[in-house]
Amino acid sequence: MANLRVYFQICSLLYQKSILSLSAIYRKRMNEKKNYIYHLIAILTVGVWGLTFISTKVLINNGLSPEEIFLLRFLMAYAGIWFISPRKLFANSWKDECVFFLCGITGGSFYFLTENTALEITLVTNVAFILCTTPLLTTIFSLMIYKKEKATAGLITGSLMALVGVAMVVYNGNFILKISPLGDFLTLLAALSWVFYSLIIKNMTEKYDTLFITRKVFFYGVLTILPVFLLKPWHTDFSLLLKPSVLLNLLFLGVVASLVCFAVWNVVLKKLGTVRASNYLYLNPLFALAGSAMLLNEQVTAIALVGMGCILGGVYMAGKK
Repeated sequence: MANLRVYFQICSLLYQKSILSLSAIYRKRMNEKKNYIYHLIAILTVGVWGLTFISTKVLINNGLSPEEIFLLRFLMAYAGIWFISPRKLFANSWKDECVFFLCGITGGSFYFLTENTALEITLVTNVAFILCTTPLLTTIFSLMIYKKEKATAGLITGSLMALVGVAMVVYNGNFILKISPLGDFLTLLAALSWVFYSLIIKNMTEKYDTLFITRKVFFYGVLTILPVFLLKPWHTDFSLLLKPSVLLNLLFLGVVASLVCFAVWNVVLKKLGTVRASNYLYLNPLFALAGSAMLLNEQVTAIALVGMGCILGGVYMAGKK
């Protein structure tokens, strides 16, 4: 009888352990499934950002200046986010409020101003390629600052492979080397600006609601671009903004590319980490090239197609644990 009791106790313990093991496996699988969702969101977000070059080009061709496009874009996003974000006005401390101020500059006014000004000075291919060093720069700085981030062989190899693919896609078989010190330097400043934004915003996602963070970035982005209009006054006729092609592209930039994408990108940074999320930025020129081919009838060469394969393979290698 005593042996039978011991037997049932052993069976009971084994049953409990098996249930706990199955629960742990289930939770792990669910977490992996959630991570796949965030990877997909990251790809879709970068896809939208890849198409913003086309919309910006259309608006510039219609007579809007880079700073006017940015102001209208962020004003629309800021107005839209008020309906869904917390009504809290200020951060929990003045230190955090200053951090949000820096986020508005590095992820908003300074980034877009240096990038768009560079487009007026140097070749578009130079700007596109230098901006796509952002993930590599983010990886380097993140490894230096955050001890949790680890540099694996796959991460390094994948990053370099994707960067080679970016060069092939950007130049699209027409390699023209033209150094423009000022334009290229401004583009590098834009890339570094986004790197610092990604690193700064990571800590804020642990302390504040994502929509609140995004709203603060929009607010300080708008606030810090206003001094530029003292040097370059507004010149666009407001009637032009009602033109269908202008209005639709502004709505795309303001609502989709800014309001929606900035909010979800902050979530992606929190869930995937700065390095893994930033590697998806290598896909930016891929979507830009595909959009240009479909919407602007630009030719895609065999070299660009090989570059696409390098980008996809590199991003996959860099993103794997």
